[in-house]
Amino acid sequence: MHDRSDKYRAFFAQLICAAARVTDPRLEQAFRNVRREPFAGPGPWSITLGGHPYVVTPDDDPAFLYQNTLLALDPARGINIGMPGAHAHWLSGCGVKEGETVLQIGAGTGYYTAVLAELAGPSGRVYAYEIDAHLAGLARENLKDIANVELRDRSGVASDLPDVDVIYVCAGAAQPASEWLEALRPGGRLVFPLAPTGVLGGMLMITRPQQGAAWPAKFLSRAQFIGCAGLQDAEAGRRLAEAFAKGWESVRSLRRGDAPDETCWFAGDGWWLSTAPASAPDISIPPHADITRA
Repeated sequence: MHDRSDKYRAFFAQLICAAARVTDPRLEQAFRNVRREPFAGPGPWSITLGGHPYVVTPDDDPAFLYQNTLLALDPARGINIGMPGAHAHWLSGCGVKEGETVLQIGAGTGYYTAVLAELAGPSGRVYAYEIDAHLAGLARENLKDIANVELRDRSGVASDLPDVDVIYVCAGAAQPASEWLEALRPGGRLVFPLAPTGVLGGMLMITRPQQGAAWPAKFLSRAQFIGCAGLQDAEAGRRLAEAFAKGWESVRSLRRGDAPDETCWFAGDGWWLSTAPASAPDISIPPHADITRA
């Protein structure tokens, strides 16, 4: 069975990285190295293409795990291991480097935590936060042999977050948490779904500049996730849905504190997204197909 899994995984890694137009061979290798079986739990499994009913696999053949689909962890609550092609694109966008420190919000059972650990390498570090006690317990067991990962079974919206180079969020929010922005080192990247519960939003990448109040920002793609506890706002969600309906590709920067001007695409409480670039060079993200739901 392991031989078959290795064969499936090698093809799976190549296929999803090709679909996501990934140019970093390290990312393909990370997906090739991480087995999905421990994180999926025992089969048969429930899978979906997103926005469609779950379909139960006929048996526990690992071939069913190595597809570009959502894999249910809790079908009743709509909690999944997110679509690999979408995550490959987003991870390519934030460009985790060897030796960097990464903070993941919403670890689930730890699959993408393990992929992040591969990218950060032995000299890097991954702090993974999971607020759901059951999922955190499974993640702790799944990740126990990965030396550069620390699992924290609590909210990732907290004042005591470590200073990091990358924050990768796997739960939808109506705003970027100020705690995340403060935890970023200069040059650090925050990638999170600006997509509160029930809203098809977008995966936004924000880079902390060396100086200045305008932070480079750009949507990597559309995205929809289960909601992040503490960062939901129904009214903001309604306004975000309206903003996305009018287009989202023009966003170039995040502004904090100052009043929105005519370049404002969306304004939150104390922050806003602008179509004007920040003073730093614009973020270069490769084009990508419309893989949206994770």
